[in-house]
Amino acid sequence: MFNFASRDIAIDLGTANTVVYVKGRGIVLQEPSVVAMEILNGVRKVRAVGDDAKLMMGKTPENIKTIRPLRSGVIADLEVAEQMIKHFLSKAHGGGSRFSGSPEVVICVPSGSTSVERRAIRDAVSNAGAGKVSLIDEPMAAAIGAGLPVREPVGSMVVDIGGGTTEVGVISLQGLAYCESARVGGDKMDEAISSYVRRNYNLLIGEGTAERVKMEIGAARRGAGDDPIAHVRGRDVARGVPSEITLTQAQVAEAVAEPVSRIVHVVRSALEHTQPEIAADVLDEGITMTGGGSLLRDIAGVIADETGLPVRVSDDPLSCVALGAGMTLEDASYRGALVSV
Repeated sequence: MFNFASRDIAIDLGTANTVVYVKGRGIVLQEPSVVAMEILNGVRKVRAVGDDAKLMMGKTPENIKTIRPLRSGVIADLEVAEQMIKHFLSKAHGGGSRFSGSPEVVICVPSGSTSVERRAIRDAVSNAGAGKVSLIDEPMAAAIGAGLPVREPVGSMVVDIGGGTTEVGVISLQGLAYCESARVGGDKMDEAISSYVRRNYNLLIGEGTAERVKMEIGAARRGAGDDPIAHVRGRDVARGVPSEITLTQAQVAEAVAEPVSRIVHVVRSALEHTQPEIAADVLDEGITMTGGGSLLRDIAGVIADETGLPVRVSDDPLSCVALGAGMTLEDASYRGALVSV
């Protein structure tokens, strides 16, 4: 077993997924931010975390609850969040129950989070066993991870679409020249698909089913070619029995139109507030997209059409934020990107 003692760690604590980066090793863990809690005689006990807990979503008995302790990028349940972070840190450490050397942990936070929300994240990581805790804004971490020239006097724009938030950052000289955050992302798309199916087919589907449909045939707009389909199973509201329907990609695009429109609005708003000299650089360099939401088919094309700028999706959008946070541990020249609470 590799010895992680005194190895510093960077964590992208996302609403949907948590990614852990260990100094000198790179990304060692990427699992859903889900905890299954068993309630015995009024006492909550962790039953499963991450991949195992996600498999239980929507299928648990009354005494077990699956909880997502983060909502819109910030901690909604401090106790459960601490348990989840402790589990992930232990797993990254090689399964040990505690750390030796109290490593430094760099944690990513939404740029629009309040000082209270940032302190809650810092405290949760400290209570989970970390030594020193440093914070970095998600757009900055995403830009570093995507390989943008953040240390140069050149303006760059990054759009990070996560599960709970969309972060837009305009970056120059290792600082955020402008940032904007909106609480819309992959979760809102899943909710929109569930609502569409309920409204049009009178069928109740769970979070997992909506996410699967989004990943299989989801698109930001209707395509010109074939119209792929997905089979969707749920409970018929009127008859109270299981039922199955077929959704097309065009229907899913219609369902997610509202959250996609909100994401486009955030990007346009950030461009409107960008300084003219930086805007000129962005015109040359274009917009870089990161986060799981950037994998929605043709969302880059929609943003390109709405802004008139070239848009590219980073090579590894799911890991960009964690990689960027990890770079602050590997390369001292990036330490200036860290922020205080």
